[in-house]
Amino acid sequence: MLQSKTRWKVNENNIELTNLLINELQVTPLVASLLINRGLTTVEAAREFLNIEDIDFHDPYLLDQMDVAIDRITRAINNNERILVFGDYDADGVSSTTVMVTVLKEKGADVEFYIPNRFTEGYGPNETAFRWAKSEGFSLIITVDTGISALHEAEIAKELGIDLIITDHHEPGPELPAATAIIHPKKPNSQYPFKELAGVGVAFKVAHALRGEVPTDLLDVAVIGTIADLVPLHDENRLLAKRGIRALQSTTRPGIKALLKKARIDSSEVNEETVGFAIGPRINAVGRLGSADPAVHLLMTFDPEEAAMIADEIDDLNKERQHLVNQMTEEAIKEVEEKFPPSSNPVLVIAREGWNSGVIGIVASRLVERFYRPTIVLSIDPEKGLAKGSARSIEGYNLFESLSTCRDILPHFGGHPMAAGMTLEVSNIDELRKRLIDIANQVLTPEDFQPITIVDTSCLLSDITIETILEMNKLSPFGMGNPKPKVLIHEVEISSLRKIGADQSHLKVVLQQEPLTLDAVGFGMGYVSEGISPLSKLSVIGELTINEWNNSRKPQIMLQDVAVHEWQLFDIRGMKDFSSYLSKIDDDKLQLIAFSKDTITKLNITNRENEILFVKSYEEARDAQLDSKYVVLLDLPDEDILIKALFEATFPSRIYTLFYHEQEHFFSTIPTREHFKWFYAFLSKKGPFDMNRYAADLAKYRGWSRETIDFMSKVFFELEFVKIDKGFISLSNQAKKRDLTESKTYQLKVQRIELEKQLLYSSYQQLKHWFDTINKGSLSLEEAIK
Repeated sequence: MLQSKTRWKVNENNIELTNLLINELQVTPLVASLLINRGLTTVEAAREFLNIEDIDFHDPYLLDQMDVAIDRITRAINNNERILVFGDYDADGVSSTTVMVTVLKEKGADVEFYIPNRFTEGYGPNETAFRWAKSEGFSLIITVDTGISALHEAEIAKELGIDLIITDHHEPGPELPAATAIIHPKKPNSQYPFKELAGVGVAFKVAHALRGEVPTDLLDVAVIGTIADLVPLHDENRLLAKRGIRALQSTTRPGIKALLKKARIDSSEVNEETVGFAIGPRINAVGRLGSADPAVHLLMTFDPEEAAMIADEIDDLNKERQHLVNQMTEEAIKEVEEKFPPSSNPVLVIAREGWNSGVIGIVASRLVERFYRPTIVLSIDPEKGLAKGSARSIEGYNLFESLSTCRDILPHFGGHPMAAGMTLEVSNIDELRKRLIDIANQVLTPEDFQPITIVDTSCLLSDITIETILEMNKLSPFGMGNPKPKVLIHEVEISSLRKIGADQSHLKVVLQQEPLTLDAVGFGMGYVSEGISPLSKLSVIGELTINEWNNSRKPQIMLQDVAVHEWQLFDIRGMKDFSSYLSKIDDDKLQLIAFSKDTITKLNITNRENEILFVKSYEEARDAQLDSKYVVLLDLPDEDILIKALFEATFPSRIYTLFYHEQEHFFSTIPTREHFKWFYAFLSKKGPFDMNRYAADLAKYRGWSRETIDFMSKVFFELEFVKIDKGFISLSNQAKKRDLTESKTYQLKVQRIELEKQLLYSSYQQLKHWFDTINKGSLSLEEAIK
C-alpha cells in the first residue's frame, strides 16, 4: 500500500446531463464532465462558458452608485480639482492604480496616485495620508482595491472636506464607510450580475463608465490583478482573463515586455501561469519589501530604457524576497513544532519580532502547505506594541467570519474566507489564538485536517488522446473557480518506473492498460519510487498535457499524487547493503521481525534490537498486530506455519522479504534411502566409528558432504538406531523398525527444503501469490497445522 498525500474527492458524473452536453455541444465525455463540475449544468451556460469571448462585458452602471461616482469624477476633471488615486501594494492594487490613473489622465484629470507603505502605514487608507492629501490640495480621493473597511478614514475625509469614492472588492463589513460613493459588486442589495470581480475588475468598470466603452487597451493590465488576486475565473472575470491574456501576448507596454524578458518568457507563450507565477510574484515583491510605486511606474511607462531599469530593480527585489521567504519559513516551522504543535493547535497563530511583514502572507501559505491548519503569521513591532499579520485558511474554516467575531481586538482587518490581513495589539495575540482555536474546535472535524484534492473525473487510458486534451484546453484560462482539470487513472499496471533528473529527484512512470501506454511525470516525486513494488496496480491523479519533442506529440499526465490501494511485496532477498535500505523505510510504520536472535548480529543491526519482534512460537506469531504495518521479514523460520500465523489475523500494508540465511538446504542433497542403507551397513561392519577423526574422510570417500554424514547420524540417533558417545557412533542393540520420516530432524530438513523452495528460490510473482493466498484466507491455520 502507498498512501496518497491528500484525500481524493472525485466528482461524480451525471450521466444524463453529460450525454446532453455531448450531443448539444459536440464535446467529448471528458470535457462534458468538466463543464458540469464547474456548475455549468445547462446547455446555455456551458455554451457561454466555452464561447466567452462572444459575450459582452456587463453594463458598468449596473454597479450601485456608479452614476454618482462618474458624476463626481467628471466635475472634478472639469473643475481642475486635484484627484488622488489611493491604491494597495499588491499586484491587484498596482494594476487597479494603473488602470484608474491611466483613464483619468486620458480624460485630462490632474491626478496622482498614493500607495501606502506596508511597513510604516500598513494596509488600507489611513488618517495621516488623508491629512497629507488635504495639505497638498487634493479634493477627491478615489480608492482602488481597498477602503471598504475604512470607517474612521471616511469620517476624517468628511471632516477635511475631501470627497471620497471607494472602489473595492473585499468583503464588506456590517457597516459601510460614509463615502460619497461606494462601487462594490458585493454591496448589500447589489443588483450587479457578477459579484466576484477583483479590485482591478472594479477599477476597469469605472474606466468603462468614464470612457463610455470597454477600455480594451487596459486589458493587458487588468488581467494581471485579476489572475494574481486569485478571484474566480468565471463570468466577467473569465472574459477579462481570456481577452487579457491575448492582449498580454501582443502588449506594447515596455514595462510588461521588460518583465517578461527578465522571466525569460516569450510573449507569444504567455498564459495564465505566466501571470500567476512570473509577472504577479515580481510585482508583488516590490510592495512586500518597500514602496510599491516602482511597480506602477513600470506598468505606466512608455520609455523602454526606464522600463528595463525598473524591471531589473524588480527582479532583484523578487530574488531577495525569495531568499527572505525561505529563511522566515524555516524559522516559522521551528516555532510551530517547538511551541504550537499542530496536534493541539487546530489554528496556528505565531508571531515574532523582526519578521518582514511584507512576506508573512507567503510564509503563512507555506505553513498551511506543511501543516494543513488555518494559519496566521504576525510580525511584531515592539516600539508600537502592535503586530501585523497575514492569514491563510483551509477548506471548512471561513477566516473572514471567524475574524469578524474578534472585531473588538482587531482594529484593522479585512479579506476573504480563505485569506485575510490584520493589525492588533501584541497583548491580544494570545486571546486571538484562543478564540480562533475555540471556533475551529466547533466547526472542524478530524477529516478537515487532511488535505483534500478535488478530482474532476476518472478516466481510462483510452479516453486520453491529443484531441481530447486540445478540446479540454478550451476551458482555459484556468484559475480559481475554474481549476486546471485533474483526472484520476485508477489501478493501472506499471510498464516501467524510474527516477529521472540530475539529482534523481523526479519520477517517470509508464502506465499501461493493454494495449495502450501513457507517460507520467512527477516533478519532485522521485522518492515515491521507493514505495511502489513492481506488480502493484497504481492509481494516479494529475493534469493532462501534450508532450512535444523531436517533432512528435503524445499525451502525458503530470503527476500530482499517487496511491497503491493494495498490500505490496518488496523483494529484497540477497540485498547486500540492507542497513542503508532500512533507513529509507518509514519508521512510524516499520516492524522488523526475526525468527533467530543471531540474525541481528549477522545483519549488523544490533542497534535496532529493541525494535525487532522475535517470533519463536505459533502463539507469539498469532498475537502480533501487524495491520497497516510495513513488515520486514529478516530471516526464515524453521516452519512456514509461523509466517502464516503472523498474517492470518491482521495483514500488513507492505511486506519486505529479506529472508537472511547462511545454510542453503534447498541446494544440499537430502540423503536417499540408499544413502541411509549404505551408512547403516557401514556402521554394522565397522562397529564404533570415530566421527570426529574419520567422518570427513568417509564423506570424501563416498563423494558426500560432511553435513550428509552428520545429518544421517542425527536421524539414526533420533530413531534409536545408533548410540553416540563422545564422538563415537555405533549401532544400538535394541533398534526397532521405524520409518525415516519419524525423525524430527528428517521432517525439518524436508520442511526447510520446501520452505526455501517457496520463499527463497521462487520468482517474485510466485512469492506474491504465496502471500496473497494467506491474505485471502484460503489457507486456514487449523488446516495448516494438522
